Amino acid sequence: MFCSEPVLGGEESKSDHVASDGINVYQSYGPSGQFTHEFDGDEEFYVDLEKKETVWRLPMFSTFASFDPQGALRNLAITKQNLNILIKLSNYTAATNVEPTVTVYPTKTRPLQHHNLLVCSVNGFYPGHIEVRWFRNGQEEEAGVVSTGLIRNGDWTFQTLVMLETVPRSGEVYTCQVEHPSLTSPLLELHGVPGSSSIHVEVAELSEL
Repeated sequence: MFCSEPVLGGEESKSDHVASDGINVYQSYGPSGQFTHEFDGDEEFYVDLEKKETVWRLPMFSTFASFDPQGALRNLAITKQNLNILIKLSNYTAATNVEPTVTVYPTKTRPLQHHNLLVCSVNGFYPGHIEVRWFRNGQEEEAGVVSTGLIRNGDWTFQTLVMLETVPRSGEVYTCQVEHPSLTSPLLELHGVPGSSSIHVEVAELSEL
């Protein structure tokens, strides 16, 4: 819950002052909640939920203002109740990271030194935050790369196809690199193509932003 109210500094003032009154935060895991009050971007006070007392960050306001911490506790209790109702209405299930399945293949079986489309199929992953890149002999390929974007599977997971148009030559190594938050260690998979070229797929952890 959030409310902003302008506090005028006088008739000749060219800019208003803004007080952010009663910022209530509650989440279903981690810290049980937060209640703060800000003035012009500075935290004026917050409520210590364990000690059930108001802590002033800007002492000047405490000389002419007061805040009952019980009000913050009541607001957080209401916020918690509303969150639980929304969870039930949305048929909520706890979100868990699901690792992707990665397959690399050429669209056509052709001799070397002919145009071909290499496909990196990434399927069954959650959440949808994912990065897929193509490399040729260790150098990233940006030209000729086409992606379908995220496709929903209908069961909360996603899939995507990232394709590279190229002319494979003998001795070249193509790498499809996939980064995703579900992965805790690199996963390597090899896929051979006709001749001495090979396609290499690398799956690695994607750091949270």
